[in-house]
Amino acid sequence: MEELPEGHCVAGRGIVGDRYFEGNGSYSHRSDIREVTLIEQEVLDALSRNDPPLQAGPIQLAPADHRRNLTVRGVPLNHLVGRRFRIGAVVFRGGRLNFPCKYLEELLGLPVYLPLYNRSGLNCGIECDGVIRPGDSVELLD
Repeated sequence: MEELPEGHCVAGRGIVGDRYFEGNGSYSHRSDIREVTLIEQEVLDALSRNDPPLQAGPIQLAPADHRRNLTVRGVPLNHLVGRRFRIGAVVFRGGRLNFPCKYLEELLGLPVYLPLYNRSGLNCGIECDGVIRPGDSVELLD
C-alpha cells in the first residue's frame, strides 16, 4: 500500500494500478462492488484511544495499514450506503459496508478484527471516471 499524489478512477474497474483494478484482489471475483473502498479517519483515531476498549490497549493504525483506498475525515460512511457522491472529479455510488477480516489482523499482527467490526469502511462503485487527490472534499449528490 502506498499513498499517491492522485488516483485515476475508471468506472467499472477501480483505481488504475490497484489490485482490484487489475482483478487480483481477494474479493475480485465476488458479486459485490468494491471498485474503491473508504474508511473514516475518526475510526483510526478511536483505535488509537482504545475506544471502545475492546483490546488490551491502543492500536496505532496508519492509513497505509488498513488496506482501504481512501481515508476520509468528517464523513459518516454509513450515511453513504446506496447514495451518490463526488470526490474530486469522480462520482461514486456507496455500496455495502465493509467488514473487517482476520487476514488484516494476521498481516499486521494487531488485534483489529473486533475493534473494526461495524466500522471497517464502505465499498463503492465508480459511476463517472476522473481523478481524485488528497484533500478533495466529499459532496453528496442525491
